[in-house]
Amino acid sequence: MATLTANPPRTGLPGLLKNPTVRKLLLLAVAAAVLVPLANARWASGTWPGALTVDLSEPLARTSDWIIDNRDSHPLFLYFFGHVSNVVVIAVRAVYLALLAVGWAGVTALGALVAWRVAGVKLALGTAVAFLACGLLGMWVPTMQTLALMVVAVLASIVVGALLGLAAGLSDRMDRVLRPVLDTMQVLPAFAYLLPVVLVFGIGVPAAVLATVVYAAPPMARLTSLGLRGADKEVLEAVESLGTTARQRLLTARIPLARRELLLGVNQTIMMALSMAVIAAVIGAGGLGDRVYQALASVDVGAALAAGIPIVLLAVVLDRVTGAAGERLGADPEPHGGRGRLYALAGVVAVAVAGRLAGRLDWPDAWVVGIAEPVNRAVDWMTAHLYSGVPVIGGTADWAGHFTTWVLDPMRDGLQWLPWWAVLLVVAALAWVIGTWRTAVTAVLAMAAIGVLGVWKPSLDTLSQVLAAVAVTLVVGFAVGIAAARSDRLERALRPVLDVFQTMPQFVYLIPVVALFGVGRAPAVAAAIVYALPAVVRITTQGLRQVDPAALEASGSLGATSWQQLRQVQLPLARPALLLAVNQGLVLVLAVVVIGGLVGGGALGYDVVFGLAQGDLATGLVAGGAIVCLGLMLDRVTQPTERRARKGA
Repeated sequence: MATLTANPPRTGLPGLLKNPTVRKLLLLAVAAAVLVPLANARWASGTWPGALTVDLSEPLARTSDWIIDNRDSHPLFLYFFGHVSNVVVIAVRAVYLALLAVGWAGVTALGALVAWRVAGVKLALGTAVAFLACGLLGMWVPTMQTLALMVVAVLASIVVGALLGLAAGLSDRMDRVLRPVLDTMQVLPAFAYLLPVVLVFGIGVPAAVLATVVYAAPPMARLTSLGLRGADKEVLEAVESLGTTARQRLLTARIPLARRELLLGVNQTIMMALSMAVIAAVIGAGGLGDRVYQALASVDVGAALAAGIPIVLLAVVLDRVTGAAGERLGADPEPHGGRGRLYALAGVVAVAVAGRLAGRLDWPDAWVVGIAEPVNRAVDWMTAHLYSGVPVIGGTADWAGHFTTWVLDPMRDGLQWLPWWAVLLVVAALAWVIGTWRTAVTAVLAMAAIGVLGVWKPSLDTLSQVLAAVAVTLVVGFAVGIAAARSDRLERALRPVLDVFQTMPQFVYLIPVVALFGVGRAPAVAAAIVYALPAVVRITTQGLRQVDPAALEASGSLGATSWQQLRQVQLPLARPALLLAVNQGLVLVLAVVVIGGLVGGGALGYDVVFGLAQGDLATGLVAGGAIVCLGLMLDRVTQPTERRARKGA
């Protein structure tokens, strides 16, 4: 009887060529074999050819001069930008005066009332404690200034973002047009567009509000578009079958079905606006941000922390309230809820009137608790005992020096040593392997644009810092995220810590970092790690916790150990979330590049800060544009297409 034997798997070159990754790399190698000799013959130097650069300094300088010369006389400024500026000033001042008129007791009671109606007694007490803590720290008036600015900026951001999201959610063409615009708005460093805003509106509140809107509107636009596009098709078809118009379908079906995404957009807009509070202080926003900025200018860590804590408290309270509002959507209304709201509102009015009659609108000076001096003493102790001279392990200054010598310098020198065409080939290979030829072309064009702008070497310096910071962030973030996903107790303990780190203004923790590590590229990397780490930990934890429990139970029934379940089940199934964590880590690290320029990070960050400080539009915008191109390139080489993501999941 003849025996049947299975055909052995095909090996060798024919079988290898069936691998799509190998085919892509071979095609790229063939293209490189043709193009690289031509490029090397035409431009023998390994650095970016000067003939391929475009000098934008002269046209940008002319633009800056024209704006300055015509700001007080041109109709565009008199009848458009001037009216916008006046409306912003009037709105912010009206909100600020209203908050002062209600008084500290009335504002605290009103905040507690809103939190109680949305999330219950516990959050109401937390909200009241947060407002009282702002007063105890001696920051009541600056807090009200920041709150007034944020109310106007957030409302404007929500309106602008919702309109853009509405356009993108209802039209595929608008979605394609707006996507690169929103990408640019989110990746472009705030310092880079502060300068054009200041040129148009001058130093003051209008420039601060407009800069905040540019920074905070994209999340609202993205989530609005996502909610509208993700609406249940069956519900929309049912509504359409009733003969409704497009407008009626939008108002009665699409928007109600997208309520959760819309509220999440409001939440993210609030958080982004508060994170701009300190940066906006650079252009005259005042409030808590100005207190932080002035304290850091004099290296007063205690005063900076006293002003930074209220920003964190505001962010945490608003995050919790808006998050709780999203969870309550669709819940049954409480019985007699209307009567309870009336009684509570009457109580708030009574508290505000009582404070006004008693002449206690301002927070009493006798109730202020100073924390600046003890905090500064603690920082001095840390500097004296940890900076250098620690037995065996050395001080933090030694760690910074070793990290710079062993990691940052070799990475920077290696990237700058590579010929420019080799860098483009590496970018093309990474982007094509993980995505499609379109993503590869986009990534290569973004990297080539950096050379065209004439900032090739400083961009590679910045890239080396970003890659080093991302590597440390991912190692620590994945380890902590995995531990938090496997332990409810650790996850609960980490939650407030991550909230603080994610909402604390970058300027506040920059000073302790400098005190511990000195000035240079190492503290800039450390600041980027601290800023990006919470997002990586949160996304990793959430991705692992959302793995199908049935898959874990099945692997456990087969005798898999806890480590085997993690390695063979949870991590593969959570691959999309882990890729998102990598992407967000890159974007957030890149966002701190400018801040790093203030503490010796150099490269593109220093150029952006220098451009703002000197009013040099060309230097600031060119460096900011290069950072955008870096962000676009890194995004393309870390995010696979949907088809590949589904195949690998």
